[in-house]
Amino acid sequence: MPPLARRYVKTSFVFLALGLLLGGWIVVGEFVIGVYPPRLFITAHVHLLLVGFMLLLVMGVATWMFPRPARDDPRYRPALAEAVYWVMMLATAMRAAAELAASYTPLAAVRWIVALGGLGQLAGAALFVVNMWPRVRMPAVPPPPR
Repeated sequence: MPPLARRYVKTSFVFLALGLLLGGWIVVGEFVIGVYPPRLFITAHVHLLLVGFMLLLVMGVATWMFPRPARDDPRYRPALAEAVYWVMMLATAMRAAAELAASYTPLAAVRWIVALGGLGQLAGAALFVVNMWPRVRMPAVPPPPR
């Protein structure tokens, strides 16, 4: 597995652990302590698991498993694949942290960070699609002998 794909997968496991820990906190708060968590805790939990875990895992496996681009194909850019990783990882972490913070503070800046994190996730996903599109094809293999 290439280093970038491995980083996607390992980072997705970190987001899985964070999402599960937050989910455990939510469950204990609601059903043991009797205090329903703020709505944005649920949103952060969902983003940690669906975007941070599932989407990064899918992106990492796709980066690893999709047919390799031809050496002369300028459409696939490894530097863009690296940038997508950083945009998705930072935007997801920023969004989840800001959603948790927004539960405790009325500062408009925190809500702007939530929005910027969401837009970062959108941009990262769009760049991923643009960069991976040429790799969604049949691999170039010679026909079987007769």
